[in-house]
Amino acid sequence: MPAFAFEALDAQGQMRTGMLEADNAKAARSQLRAQALVPLAVSPAAPSGAADGAGSAPHWLQRPVLGSTALAIWTRQVAGLVSSGLTLERALTALSDEAEDERQRHLVAVLRAEVNAGASFASALAQHPREFSDIYCAVVGAGEHSGKLGLVLERLADDLEERQALKAKLVGAALYPAIVTVVAIAIVIFLVSYVVPQVAGVFAGSRRALPFLTVAMLGISSVVRNYGLWMLIAIVIGAIFARLAYARDEFRSRFDAFFLRLPMVGRLARGYNAARFASTLAMLAGAGVPILKALQAAAETLNNRAMRADALDALVQVREGAPLASALAQKKRFPGLLSMFARLGEQTGQLPLMLQRAAGQLSAEVQRRAMALATLLEPLLIVAMGVVVMLIVLAVLLPIIQLNQFVK
Repeated sequence: MPAFAFEALDAQGQMRTGMLEADNAKAARSQLRAQALVPLAVSPAAPSGAADGAGSAPHWLQRPVLGSTALAIWTRQVAGLVSSGLTLERALTALSDEAEDERQRHLVAVLRAEVNAGASFASALAQHPREFSDIYCAVVGAGEHSGKLGLVLERLADDLEERQALKAKLVGAALYPAIVTVVAIAIVIFLVSYVVPQVAGVFAGSRRALPFLTVAMLGISSVVRNYGLWMLIAIVIGAIFARLAYARDEFRSRFDAFFLRLPMVGRLARGYNAARFASTLAMLAGAGVPILKALQAAAETLNNRAMRADALDALVQVREGAPLASALAQKKRFPGLLSMFARLGEQTGQLPLMLQRAAGQLSAEVQRRAMALATLLEPLLIVAMGVVVMLIVLAVLLPIIQLNQFVK
């Protein structure tokens, strides 16, 4: 039986809090009234190891019940069941019974209990902010109000899957260069710190001047062996301070604005954020969310603080009566493609459709640029690694060549 946390007032007006078990929130409130208590708040409480985490692990160590991929799959399942004619309660019951993960089964059971108690699906989802974002709940709420919950959930699942696909392609494009870089650094550190001193030490007693390249490589090797640990500690401390500075809004806004001006990755970041903004705005507007509220929610999805500030400024202009297209056109960080499609959508009365098309084109452009960047980086990294290894080999071979010439 689900557990519920409650806040209530007793006959003397004192606040009472605690836990109780009931079939749903309505039954929990009835139990409180039977005890001469006035319920103020009743909410599902996940037990240890259930929906909100396992054991007494810290909040930041707790794994969400529904990850990004699992959330897209779950949304698609709910949409399919609701669109097929099942009531929401029966759909949640089916998903709860079929869930293989105990934490997911408990989460769905809690949602079902809230819906049975008379709460809307959106409000039930909103009680679990770690699993369902504000945008997710807003879209579901719009679907409930319009009476097209199944269709809205289908669109929401499409958006989640498209976002996951774009993220997976970006990660895949960056994975190979990252692996090559890490392996190259590890090989170079091993050669410089161990191989070069071992080989060059053989020629130390020859009383002949070593080649400049060998001397330079030995100097680098000495620095790595003597100060490598301290350098690693300094890098870690620097990363910690950079992370703390990045957490400050002012520094992060300046850094994000600078990042957007970088030659290749800056344009990639602008396209990714613009595609996410357009997709979210299209989904919310298509679900019937008012444009101002949709703009506010879409702006909050932007990871880049500079572009978020531009989106919020565009929101102010739209609130004052400016068309969305002209407000976005004044923000040079957003691609011109977005404002063009917004203008077409406003002129034809099909703003959600045009914004979705803009998001699709921006996503395709981001994928193309990411693959092109990865294709360019791969040979450059291999060539750079080859040059470094060649210098190390020359630093080892030059004394041998010099010794052979001396013997002859």
